Order: sequence, then C-alpha cells, then structure tokens
Amino acid sequence: MSETAGADGVVGSPDVAARLAALERENADLRRRLSEPAIPPDHAADHRTRHRGRSAAAVVLIVVGALLAPVGVVAAWAERTLTDTDRYVATVAPLVDDPTVQSALAGRMTQAVMTRIDVGSLLDSVAGGLGERDLAPRAAEALPLLEAPLSSGVESFVRRTADSVVTSGEFSSAWDQANRVAHEQLVGVMRGNGGDVVQVGQDGELTIQLAGMIDLLGDRLAERGFALAANLPTIDATFTVMQTTQLVEIRNRYAQIVALGTWLPWLVLLLLGAGVLLATRHLRALVAAGLALAGGMLALALGLAIARGLYLDALSGAVLRLDAAEAVFDQLVLFLRATLRTVGVLGLVVALAAYLGGSSPSARGLRAGLGKGFGNARAWAEGRGVSSGPAGLWLARYRGVVRTAIVALAVLILLLASDPTPGLVVGTAVGAGLLIALVELLARPQPTAQPTAQPTALSADRDNPS
Repeated sequence: MSETAGADGVVGSPDVAARLAALERENADLRRRLSEPAIPPDHAADHRTRHRGRSAAAVVLIVVGALLAPVGVVAAWAERTLTDTDRYVATVAPLVDDPTVQSALAGRMTQAVMTRIDVGSLLDSVAGGLGERDLAPRAAEALPLLEAPLSSGVESFVRRTADSVVTSGEFSSAWDQANRVAHEQLVGVMRGNGGDVVQVGQDGELTIQLAGMIDLLGDRLAERGFALAANLPTIDATFTVMQTTQLVEIRNRYAQIVALGTWLPWLVLLLLGAGVLLATRHLRALVAAGLALAGGMLALALGLAIARGLYLDALSGAVLRLDAAEAVFDQLVLFLRATLRTVGVLGLVVALAAYLGGSSPSARGLRAGLGKGFGNARAWAEGRGVSSGPAGLWLARYRGVVRTAIVALAVLILLLASDPTPGLVVGTAVGAGLLIALVELLARPQPTAQPTAQPTALSADRDNPS
C-alpha cells in the first residue's frame, strides 16, 4: 500500500497531493498571465477608438430618430386622416354632438334660410292686397312698421326649429353620411379634382355642404305650419370645418405626405433600433432611446399647444364663433394627441424595462431582492407540499427563452393593434411583467447532488490491512 505522511503524522492520499500540485501550477500560470499585458498597447488603442466610434454613431442615430419621431407621428396622423374614410368620419362625426358646434350649425342654417325669406316683399304684397280691398289707408301705412318685429319673430322661429333639428338623430345620421361622402371627395380634391360636398378654398378653408341638412330644416319648418319654407329653393350653404393656409400646402403635396406618413415611422424605429444595436452597452442605449422618444412626444405636445393658440389667435375676428373653431380644432387633433401619448408611454415603458434589466447597482439589487422573494415564496409553498414539479424544472432550464417569447408576444400585440392607446401599452407591459414574474416564481432550480464521502487512506487501510 502506497501512502504519504506529513510532518504532523497525518496520512494523505496521492490524489490529494496531485490535485495540490495541479492547483499550484494553475496559480503560477495565472500569476504569469496577470504579469503580462492582456492586449498589446496598439491593439488596445484601436479597441478604444472603435468603441468611441460606435458610441458616437449610436448617439447620432438615437438623436436623429428622436428628432424625427414627432414628424413621423404628425405625418402618420395626416396620412391616415387623409386616406382612411373610417378614421376621417370618426374624427369629424362627433362634432355634431358638441353643443358649441350644434349652436354654430343652427346659426349658419338659420342665416342661410333667412336670406331666402324676404319679409319686406311679403309685407308689400300684403299692403297691395289691402289697397285693392279699399281698406283704411292708416292700416296700409302701419304694415311697414311690422317688418322689423315680424322678421325678428320669423328668425326666432327658424332658429328654434334649427336648434331642434341639429340635436335630432336624423340630423346626426345626415351629418355622418355627408362626411363619409365628403371624405371621398376630399381625397379627390387633394389629388387635384373637384368636389360637390367638400371644397378646399384658396385661403385654406375646408368646408362641408349643408344643402341636404337645410332641406331637412325646411321640411321641419313646413311641418310646424311655416308654409313659406315649403317653397324655398335649394340653398347653397357651407360650414367651415378647418381654416388654415397649410391646407393648401397639404393639397399640393398630397402624394409626398402619404408616402411620408407611411414610411417615416418605420424609419424612426429603424434609426432607434440601429442606435441601440450599435452601442457598446445595449441596455443603457435602450434606456436612452426610450427616454428620447418620450421627450420627443413631450416636445410635440408642447408644439401642438402652441399651434392651437396661434391658430385661434389667427381666427380671432375672422370667424363668428371662435368657440366653435376651438372645438373643431380639438376634435381634429384628438387622434394625434392619443397617438403622441401612446408613443410617449411606450418610450417610458421601454426605458423602464431596459433599466430593470441593466447592470446598475440599483437594478441588480432590485432583481436580487425579487429573486430572494420568489425563492422564499417557492420554498414556503414546497414546504407545504405545493410544487411546480417537472414543469418548474423545465422553466428553470429555459427561462431565458420563455422570457424572450413573452417580450416578443407583447411587442407583437402592440405592432398589430389597429389603434394602440396608452392603456393598451401599459396593460400589455404589466401583463408581460406579471407573466415573467410567474415564470420566476414557478421555475425550480435543479437539485444539487450531495457529494458522497470518500474513504480516506487510513480507513481503507483499516478495512484492508496489508
């Protein structure tokens, strides 16, 4: 039997001595490697230069993408409003339910009807009839004095009828249909063709024809006993939906706006993604890209508020109902505001997710705390006979793949959503986070094999004496 004895008389195994010798050789090799430069100086300089170049290019790509993001959102909104009939109707149709716009519509229709009712001529014809009947001259002389109060009474009657018409469901249906037809003609106008229901004037007025709705008012007046309304001819009257000189520019550049609204948002995503991939620290770059995107949407919201003020200031004194113009502007940019809020929330969610997955001490500490909490909860459940079983072992082995699949599914939901909203973004992010937390809770670490006690040389010698 071969054995070695130390100075203290303890018998050791030859395997232990061999292992100690191997460890000493590895230690010496490590000291030698540490004493040598890991990378030649010229290679290290080239490496640092490449890193600085990549970082600079990543910053440029992310900044350009963030600057183009507001333009892309506005272009996408304009393209969908101009080409999507359903979106256009959904944008303009609710205006008929706004009390301010209802009042403006009723006033415009009343004005159009009163231009065709000549109370003075009616009184002249009555005076002529009285003269033929040889009535008292004093009665004939008094008739002209009735023109003003009679005109006021007729106008009040027409206005009350118009107010009841614009709040009826029949008028709402007529408004929706008129806007649906108007959108088809709007596309034709933008392409250089004419339109009967909708027109774009040289001063940038987008107007809708009210002839059909005034006919509806005439029918309602006739039903209420106003016989003159039954003989009214078709009245050519319009209602201004938008007034801006930029509308003429949009009409002149319709094709470019459509192309820009289709491709610019994808270009923005490509620039931001390329910046993240090119960066040396991807998660940190993803945090910067998300925050930059949210900042771009904040700048767009401020710009929209400024544009609203300038628009209303320009219309002050030029339109009869500035409050109606304000309601129309707010309704027209409703989807634009919803889009910028959605994109801004998406940027914040991406930045938060990238931060939580980063290597900062706070993020690592948070993940460690969550992992410890999941481990304690799993141990508590297993102590009471509740276990995820083989499925938990499988999740522990492939948890990275499962997490990636969950994130990919969340991204796919947002990309395929026809009208993403901030609520959808937050809900999708929270749902994905809960699923990932459930995976971490159910994932069971592989059981560690307990080392078997090796018999010592002394015990083997006792069992097998030589």
